[in-house]
Amino acid sequence: MLRTIITLLFVVIFLIVSIPIWGILYIVGLFNKPLKDKVGYQIVAWAFGVVGFLAGARPEVRGLENIPKDQSVLFIGNHQSFFDVVLGYNLCPPITGFLSKKTFEKVPLLNVWMHMNYCLFLTRTDPRQDLKLIIKAQEFIKQGISMFVFPEGTRSKDGKMQPFHEASFKIATKTGCPIVPVCFTNTREVFETHLPRLKKTKVIITFMPPVDPKSLEGDDKKYIGAYVQRMMQAQLDEDAKLI
Repeated sequence: MLRTIITLLFVVIFLIVSIPIWGILYIVGLFNKPLKDKVGYQIVAWAFGVVGFLAGARPEVRGLENIPKDQSVLFIGNHQSFFDVVLGYNLCPPITGFLSKKTFEKVPLLNVWMHMNYCLFLTRTDPRQDLKLIIKAQEFIKQGISMFVFPEGTRSKDGKMQPFHEASFKIATKTGCPIVPVCFTNTREVFETHLPRLKKTKVIITFMPPVDPKSLEGDDKKYIGAYVQRMMQAQLDEDAKLI
């Protein structure tokens, strides 16, 4: 439990100490918004990196070279654990917005950082409102901001992927941006399999080669979510052998 207490203590201290940073970033944004966005993202990415380390996640990261350097992308991840977001955020380039559950918008202090860093909050219950957010994510992509989506819609209860929601992929198909699948292996062992204790754990995070939605044909193009999920399942099966 000591690891859990230390990690939670760091999160609380970071959120409190970060309050005056918002003011500094606001002033910077008046003169240089791109710099404000980049620095704001890097601060949270650093904090999430510390959280992952304190929690015991020991990631083996593969395929970072597959992330395009000159354009925004849609990152697609399988969702096993809270730590998928923590570890993914720390590894993605600035600026990457995450599509998150609406409940996280109610978390004090954290919600300020999330809004500042282009996160969007899906209801999962109001299709019309969620469609508006998908369109907003498309606008972000066009502005050069990458987006990260977990298209299962929620964390897996047993580590197995649930079917991907095809609507998430409209962010890519409507903008033509590349899709970069991100495979998280063994992240449930950090926390979810032995709540509330955190445990030192090896995890594997693999960034797969980008998928160009414009190059797909037939059913692969029509059901692009299923196509990407099959690719990711094959990679997850390979990565599981390395744990």
